[in-house]
Amino acid sequence: MRNSRAVRSLLSLAAAAAVVFASTGTPTRSNADARAATAPETHATLRVRMWTLWNDREVVLTPAALENQLLLRGCERCSAERIRMQARIRADGNAIALISSGKTRRLKEVWLAGALTLAAHGESETLYNPVTIMAHGGALEIVVTLPVESYVERVVASESGEADSMESLKALAIVVRSFALHEIHGHADYDLCDSTHCQLLHWESNGRRGPAAHQAALATASETLWFHGQRALAYFGKDCGGRTASPSEIWPRAKLVPYLPSQPDRYCSGDGGSVWTSEISRAELASALAAHGLAAPGWENLSVAQRGASGRATMLRVDRAELPVEEFRLAIGESLGWNRIPSTWFEVNRQGDRFEFHGRGWGNGVGLCQKGAASMAKHGNSAHEILAQYFPGARIADEETGLEWKRFQGDGFALESLDAGDGAYIAELNRARAEAQERSGLNSVSPITVRAFGSTPAFRDATLAPGWVAAFTEGDWIGTQPLRILATRQLLNATMRHEFLHALVEEQAAPRTPLWLREGLVEVWGEDHNRRDDLTSPAMNIGATDTALAHAITADASAAAHRSAEYYAKELLERYGREQVLEWLRSGIPSGVAAGLR
Repeated sequence: MRNSRAVRSLLSLAAAAAVVFASTGTPTRSNADARAATAPETHATLRVRMWTLWNDREVVLTPAALENQLLLRGCERCSAERIRMQARIRADGNAIALISSGKTRRLKEVWLAGALTLAAHGESETLYNPVTIMAHGGALEIVVTLPVESYVERVVASESGEADSMESLKALAIVVRSFALHEIHGHADYDLCDSTHCQLLHWESNGRRGPAAHQAALATASETLWFHGQRALAYFGKDCGGRTASPSEIWPRAKLVPYLPSQPDRYCSGDGGSVWTSEISRAELASALAAHGLAAPGWENLSVAQRGASGRATMLRVDRAELPVEEFRLAIGESLGWNRIPSTWFEVNRQGDRFEFHGRGWGNGVGLCQKGAASMAKHGNSAHEILAQYFPGARIADEETGLEWKRFQGDGFALESLDAGDGAYIAELNRARAEAQERSGLNSVSPITVRAFGSTPAFRDATLAPGWVAAFTEGDWIGTQPLRILATRQLLNATMRHEFLHALVEEQAAPRTPLWLREGLVEVWGEDHNRRDDLTSPAMNIGATDTALAHAITADASAAAHRSAEYYAKELLERYGREQVLEWLRSGIPSGVAAGLR
């Protein structure tokens, strides 16, 4: 992705004769979640518990400042009421106490929809997705319903490291998606938690890794691991220590699968083996084990009783009793911190009243080794090659159909599709790209990827697009609804010309170039000649146009914003000429010039 801004081409598929193109603006994480929440269609979602390890007793609820549309229901079938003021939600045993405007209501659960901010334990987070709050044993359970791809993006940003590059991030995204959808996580009221028990998810800003995580999730949207026609289990860890583990070494009841062997990892060990040492008192160990019901206080000796094929300890001996090592590690992690026993590959020796642990690696060691994957990507390996290394025999395929993506080469772009017949559309896509280049005077430096999804729901799940969207462009990546649908309705050329224009414009645009100019240029160059000669005045001023382009949530609002952007861009081109306007696209338009258009 060459530019963090994105544009989505919108069209009405109801009538081939009346095509309206527009865009939804910049898909920051929160904006994408907001669009998913307001779109009339439903997207594939996951219910994720928020702030799992805090077990908060109270949270403060505030309607978000940008959108005073927060709705609350006190039961699943109750009518919704609008929340305009701050409220407190407190756990009252297994019920909820909702405190607002000096009144307290006791409810079983609370359902929230709209933009809201939750604050607790010194942390606050603004959410745009549906939220359910319930209570168990005096602690709140906050559950956020996230689109699958939003979840994947957040986890990749949270779990990745500074050594990662795009190919290792893409590999991680596929593993994260596979794990989320096909592993049993053991939660009754939600699908996944946000702790390392499932996959770590930070709710706050993703910072520097956010844009790259977004790109990795989008580039692999809907892709999961498969093995012999069945969806595969997928795991990952920070550092395997030079050898991966089989699932049964970590989880004794795990079934044997050939694509998750214990095997040497030269990519992990090649950058230098990682070792660790930890010293823990017997009192600390005894307290942690007793708290988790694993060993009664009073024991004296601790030793490794059994090891697996990778050399990892699988069973400990506590005096005469045996204890699974992974249960031991989880108990120590939850009680004393995850850095105390970071893996099960260790030796243990008693020194007086303390125990010394000497080990290597970090995490369970099963499946993808993030350290090794980062090294492979650094040395030029692709995401497919990385996953082939850590999941031998498994393949990457579409989550819904199990089909592998096929790739067709065009002029300056590659088409990815699940349908082998889509290669027949290459000639028309070549023509659309040539028209985009001729009309704009721009040419792409990097190749463009066009991914044609196999169905409209699959396209919407991948892009979080609202109902009127037929195609999506972000940087040098274009996603579309099935090409056969666009072709049947005679919209393929116009749609793809429009999308190629977006890719060309976004590659050239400076970070401070206003949205109205980028969108407006695509509108002017994308339409059939003389189609908009009736455009005599804008529907809104430049500032309102930029705001509407970024936040429109209906087709009519989006169309009005794009009509205004087209008006201003057309005026600019007529007054100053294409070459000058392209220069401003690359550097930013002078304020005086923009003011002269108002």
